[in-house]
Amino acid sequence: MSRYPPVGFSFWVSFEISNEPIDIAFQDVAGIGMELQTEDVVEGGENRFTQKLPTRANYTPLVLKRGLAVQSTLTNWCRDAVENLSIQPATIIVALLNEKKEPLMAYRFLNAYPLKWSISNFNAESSSLVIESLELYYQYFKIINS
Repeated sequence: MSRYPPVGFSFWVSFEISNEPIDIAFQDVAGIGMELQTEDVVEGGENRFTQKLPTRANYTPLVLKRGLAVQSTLTNWCRDAVENLSIQPATIIVALLNEKKEPLMAYRFLNAYPLKWSISNFNAESSSLVIESLELYYQYFKIINS
């Protein structure tokens, strides 16, 4: 029996960088969203309201967080993009899993590349993990129902 609504703690993330898939564990995925941008148009002689006409879709940056990986293919990809401006767009798949660890729904992010790479604060009074955070731009995403 499948649970409904699905829980958000069971998911996986896969990167396809230079045509080779890389599965990477993350503890947090945020920014899956889209909105329709509009343009305000004022009609002559109509002062009660303005028209809002649709212009284009806008996608929020994808933010991924995980425990710091000292050296990894993903870290090298981010550093190469930021330090050398060598942008290699990647396809990213984020899949929400059911209780049997099978994909329930997946999101494919196309032509993604890193915008920001950051590390959490170091604090001598806390025993928390050092968290690596990636903010990624992508052109658009598609929803894949399994």
